[in-house]
Formats: sequence, C-alpha cells, structure tokens
Amino acid sequence: MAKKSRRFQVTGGSSPIIRFFLGFFIIIGCAVFIGCPIKLIQRLACGDLTAVVALLGLLFGVWLGAKYIRAGVVLERVKTMPQLNGYIFPALGVLLLVFLLLRPSFIHQGQTGPAAQHAPILISLAISLFVGALSQRSGLCITGGIRNFFLFRETTLLFGVITFFVSALLLSLLTGQFNLGLQGQPASHMGHGWTFLAMTLVGLASVIIDGCPFRQLVKAGQGDVDAGITCFGMLTGAAMVITWLLRSTSAGPSFNGKIAVLTGLIFCFIVVLSYRKGSSIT
Repeated sequence: MAKKSRRFQVTGGSSPIIRFFLGFFIIIGCAVFIGCPIKLIQRLACGDLTAVVALLGLLFGVWLGAKYIRAGVVLERVKTMPQLNGYIFPALGVLLLVFLLLRPSFIHQGQTGPAAQHAPILISLAISLFVGALSQRSGLCITGGIRNFFLFRETTLLFGVITFFVSALLLSLLTGQFNLGLQGQPASHMGHGWTFLAMTLVGLASVIIDGCPFRQLVKAGQGDVDAGITCFGMLTGAAMVITWLLRSTSAGPSFNGKIAVLTGLIFCFIVVLSYRKGSSIT
C-alpha cells in the first residue's frame, strides 16, 4: 500500500540505539500490563475495569511526552537512505511467515495453553492484509491521536481511536462477551499501581519515538528504518519477557517485571532530559 500510494520513503538515522531500547521497554510495559495500547482498548470494550487504570497510565505517559515536546525534546532529524535499508524489516516479516508455514524444527511453537490458541492462519493473514493496508492509509496510532490532542487539540487521529473503541464495544455486546467488572477478567491482574506505571512507560516511550507499537510496524513497512530498529527492539523485548520472567500473570507482576518497568522509566527520563532544548517545563 505504501508503494502504491508513493509513501514508501526510506529514511532513518535518528538515534537508532535509543529507539532500539525504547522499543525494548515498550514491550516490557505491555507485558507487565498484559496488553499493548490496542489490547487496552479491547479490554475496555469488553468491560474489563482493570484496564481503566492502564488507560489513565497511558494518558499520563502521553501527557508527559507532550510536555517534553513543548519543552524542545526532539530526536535528530531523519535523512534519506539507500533503498535497500527499507526492505530489510519487511523481508524479516516474510521470513517469519515462511517459518510459520513450513514449521522448521528449530522454531518452537506452543502446543498447549494461550501460546497454542490462535485464529486459523489463512483467516489471520487475510484480515492482517486488510488491516495493514487500511492502517497505512489512515495513519491510525493510539498514542499519536492522544498526543496530537494534548499538543494541538487536533482530533482526526483521536476520532479513529474512539471509533475503534465503539466498534469493539458494539461487537462485544452483540457476541455476549461484555463482562463489566474487576474480578475474573481474562489476562488481567489486580496490581493496579504497576499497571499504571507500566502503561505510563508505554505512553511516554511511544511519544518519544513518534508512534505506538502498532504504528511502528506500519512505519517500518513503508520504509522507515528507525521504526524498523524500534521493531527489532520490540522483538528482543518480547524474547526477554519470556526468558527473564518479566511478564505478569493473574497473580500480578513479577519482581523482575517491576524492576524492568522502573528501569524503563528511568531510561526514558534520561533520554528526554538529554535531548531537551530551551527552557524548563511549565
């Protein structure tokens, strides 16, 4: 879709290491909450009140990011790069698809529990083609819509987020999946303080790199090398979430996950204070 609309522009070179680690910590925050910003909206639409605290954390993180932008925090400008750079991350996506279809022995796939639960592959691929194309055209971004409203009172992207929530809410009501409450919600826990901090991390980091995790994938597909590096950071974060036991369970966040969230917040504040230009925040 980016090629068709002539939006495939290969650019990059803006703080790649910082973007890698911000992508890493975004996934840490999502794992402690048990959900990315899109999953947050879906959980709200299904009546999960534990996600309200996550929404407040996300809003606070984006608000902080907007305040730092007003204070002059901007990563370096991107520059045009050779075309080859823009095809590396999409090529990785094709390789992962090949692994999914051929199932080589060195790729381990879950056989039981949540890791084995997924929609039929061909249906998933068909829907993802449609969603990917639509997202590229619309510029949908959860944190971007909130950020633009905080900065400019601009509501175009925010209306897209609201429409997404209303659509999910209607579908959950029609299918009988709406279950309002705090207790017994799937993929949730009662560690509300850590949920707030985890999504604050996600919101702040997403504003610094100009896009939520979903938007980073779309941007990587249209030639943004910096977004591709962020996605590599997210992939690494996903692997470490499993290896280092950073993810939360229904019993709450792990000790390792709590330390990782605090580390991520410290890293974000170091970045914004290092890149801040001009006067202090008011």
